[in-house]
Amino acid sequence: MMVRRSQSDKVIGGVCAGLARNLGMQPSTMRWIFVLLVLVAGMSAFVYLIGWIFIPSE
Repeated sequence: MMVRRSQSDKVIGGVCAGLARNLGMQPSTMRWIFVLLVLVAGMSAFVYLIGWIFIPSE
């Protein structure tokens, strides 16, 4: 199954909602994971941007 950015459940680009749907998680949980990774590692903001660019929308 291919990951697609969500157009209906998005806050910024729909990346977290699309990833959450593929992993069977709640989008809010995935968003919190990304926020925590930004605070701890700093690289997930870059990963989100790359996902926004390269993951096609639904």
